[in-house]
Amino acid sequence: MEKSKVLIVGATGYLGRRLVKASLKQGHETYVLHRPEIGADIDKAQTLLWFKEQGGHLVPGSFHDHKSLVAAVKQADVVVCAISGVHIRSHQILLQLNLVAAIKEAGNVKRFLPSEFGTDPARMKDAMEPGRVTFDDKMVVRKAIQEAGIPYTYVSANCFAGYFVGGLCQPGKVFPSRDHVLLLGDGNQKAIYVDEDDIAMYTIKTIDDPRTLNKTLYLRPPENILSQREIIQIWEKLIRKELQKSSISKEDFLAAMKDQDYAEQVGLTHYYHVCYEGCLTNFEIGAEGEEGSKLYPEIKYTTVDEYLKRYL
Repeated sequence: MEKSKVLIVGATGYLGRRLVKASLKQGHETYVLHRPEIGADIDKAQTLLWFKEQGGHLVPGSFHDHKSLVAAVKQADVVVCAISGVHIRSHQILLQLNLVAAIKEAGNVKRFLPSEFGTDPARMKDAMEPGRVTFDDKMVVRKAIQEAGIPYTYVSANCFAGYFVGGLCQPGKVFPSRDHVLLLGDGNQKAIYVDEDDIAMYTIKTIDDPRTLNKTLYLRPPENILSQREIIQIWEKLIRKELQKSSISKEDFLAAMKDQDYAEQVGLTHYYHVCYEGCLTNFEIGAEGEEGSKLYPEIKYTTVDEYLKRYL
């Protein structure tokens, strides 16, 4: 089967650049939306040029220029969007409504993968403020996609390893402690952690797979379904040292959260649902979804143990 042509939107971002690399590696003709909004950001410009050197095609287009978006979309069979939905960086989820309109008008797209990649928003109807804005906005985009009759796949990748594993699940930390660690509650709530490069590989792998058409692809690598305590134990074994531990109750966590600015509160709300409530592992995947590591066993995913070794 001929591989689909892929347009990556948000390609210079944290996950976007990995999606471009994965698409090229898997042999897809890969187009990258070059948005004028990057201005004189030299890092992003250099990243775009690197994509071009690797065989990617730069396509001009802006969320604020409908004709340019339609023209860009017409270049590809599949559109993958990875614009930021993280408030501590930028929150652009609803800009995708412009992309949905362009895909609908173009009429050629076989599948759209919107910017999701975290907790499944359909399961977060009871999420707390202010963090629920992330899930609510993603559901607005889903509704627009389905009303437009656009074929889709949603990717629920759970916890990005860089954000969670690197800091031993401690909010605001991206390097593992060597002396002391703060447990969220008792530290026994299970969550799911996925290396960002693996997220990209699974995402690109699924774009031509009929089994995931109009479904959610959940990433649940079995060796990476762990509690905070289990992650800490892996790190302690690697550094051959037991860390001092303290804990923060959910009541104290929520009280402390109120002193943070809005963007921090959004992120901390997500930590609360993951680490205190276990929102990633408290359900079974039904007929509406598929699990990535089962569909694509040929992808050798990075275990938490392997991920933590980079910090030694």
